[in-house]
Parts: sequence; C-alpha cells; structure tokens
Amino acid sequence: MNPSFAARRLVERATWNWVFTRRLPSNFGDAPIFVTPSAGLKYLAKPMADIDPSLLRCAHQLVRRGDVVWDIGANVGLFTFAAAACSGAKGEVFGFEPDSWLVQLLRRSCTIQPETSAPVTIIPAAVASDVSLRSFTIASRSRASNAMSEYGHSQMGEGLEKQTIVALSLKWCAEHLPPPNVIKCDVEGAEVEVFSGQSKIWSEIRPIVICEVGGESASQMTAIFARERYRLFDGQKPLSAETETRRACWNTVGIPEERLQQYIPAGPN
Repeated sequence: MNPSFAARRLVERATWNWVFTRRLPSNFGDAPIFVTPSAGLKYLAKPMADIDPSLLRCAHQLVRRGDVVWDIGANVGLFTFAAAACSGAKGEVFGFEPDSWLVQLLRRSCTIQPETSAPVTIIPAAVASDVSLRSFTIASRSRASNAMSEYGHSQMGEGLEKQTIVALSLKWCAEHLPPPNVIKCDVEGAEVEVFSGQSKIWSEIRPIVICEVGGESASQMTAIFARERYRLFDGQKPLSAETETRRACWNTVGIPEERLQQYIPAGPN
C-alpha cells in the first residue's frame, strides 16, 4: 500500500466520528454549521471558502432573496446553509439526506442558524424515480460518496454498511412542497434516475438546476436538458456567456432559456 494512502486511511479512521463547528465564508453571513471529517478530510483544516468553491459560488450567484431551494444530497449542508443565507428570512430551504447520521448533524445545524437566514427543513430521504424503499450504501472512506446501492463511485471504498432508506420522487416532492426556484443535486451517479420523466418539474416549475454529473450520465443528462429547453454552463467557472457548454459536465448548471438573461451577464456587443 502506498505510504501516503495508508496515512490518509489512518487519519480517516481516527477522525470518523469527530464533529465540530465551522463557519461559512463572510458572504454567507458567517453562518455556523456542524461538520465531520467523515464527510471529507477537507473539513479538518481547509478554509471553508476552499471546501467547494464552485458550489459556494453557484449558491451566491444563483440563489436570490425569497427563493425556495431544494438540496438533494445535502451531506453536511455546505450548500444547504449557504443557500439559506442567500435566500434570507423570506426564503425556504429543503435538504434531502438519507444518511441518518448526517441527518442529525444537519438538524443540529438548523438550530444555530442566524435569524437572517431562511428556515431549513431536513427531509431524511433520498430522491429517486418513484416513492419506494431502496438500499443505500454508507461509504467506508467518505460519507460524501454515500450512494443508492446501484450507483456510487470508486471513492466510496468497499462500503461500510447497507441501509434500507425511503426514497421520494421529484413528482411527489412537487405535489407536497413549495415549488423550487433552485435545485441542487449531488446523488453519486443517480442523476438520470432522479430527473427522467419529471414533467411537472420541467414543464411547470422550471427551476435552475445545479447538478453533479458523472461521465457515465453525461450524454443522457445532456439530452434531458436539451429536450426541456435548458442552457448549460460549466459550474466550475464563474457563470458567463463564455462558460456555456453544449454537454453536461461534472458541475453542470442548467438554466431555463426563458430565465437566461436574469442570471447570465450579457457578453460584449
């Protein structure tokens, strides 16, 4: 075994159950959240602005005051609580997370948010094609790689355990929750299942979508966005006309064509 990998595994195991508070960057009101190294060793030492800078930038650029936001795959809530800060007290955020251990951290974070942030509701469920019971694998290396058992990437390791979880569909959510202005989705390869055939979301609600798209899903996700008249942008870069892309990428931002001018600065004439 590579010595550096072995050392990393030792640190991962030693800190697996650690929980402590960190504060979001100042442009998110320095909001505190509970974090754990088991969701990524980056939470141990990295500045919070560097944990996932592209995701934080998307929250800052795309979430407006009063917005309703759905965070599918909330993990420890980096995007959840950043979006709550951006949407403000008149907004509303729903975080979907099936890992019961992370759910209790998210709920603890809800209790320490400033009054200026939107109220956050944590829903202990996955999102899939239909309302059902599913098998869910807890990653042995990082809870950020947890996935429904049909999916997942090599970063999850062998898998620590399998759990039976509740899965909801976007159709069910759209019938029972306030309609979202923004959906963020990070479901470790299940994105095609989540978004396929969701006519109410695509035809009526038409939210902005921030979605992690794996290489195996890129063609299908590109086709879904194109069919629903969405324009795609590389979320790894600041959103502009120059970062538009024709193919879904790792951090895809999809914006309905009719809302494009509200979010993308016009290029030079």
